Amino acid sequence: MFIQIEPTSEIPIYAQLASQLIEAIACGKLVGGDALPSVRSLAADLGMNMHTVNKAYHELERKEIIRIVPKSGAIVNTLSQNGIRTVHLERISAEIKPIIAEAIVLGMGAEDINKLVSSILVTIKEE
Repeated sequence: MFIQIEPTSEIPIYAQLASQLIEAIACGKLVGGDALPSVRSLAADLGMNMHTVNKAYHELERKEIIRIVPKSGAIVNTLSQNGIRTVHLERISAEIKPIIAEAIVLGMGAEDINKLVSSILVTIKEE
């Protein structure tokens, strides 16, 4: 698994790590049932504090993307075959809304936003 952290980014390191793990799951590099590296191991591999990795893992657990099993580690949750739960849809909508509003303020129209989202989807599926 290749993870690249940008230490000078405005995005906190734990959030970068969580996002990259989500992308790895989205593109199929990690699948339901896969075990993630231990907090200690991943922190050592990435040269970061264990608490940072732990915070990323707990963020993913809060979003129900992984589950943390005491003494066994973190495991990728199996994706639901019944579609997205309402609680997740509402959370994602709330997170995306300000970004779309910003895009509109900066001059993007609906067609531009749709093209951008389509482009991102293609990129994720190709990874």
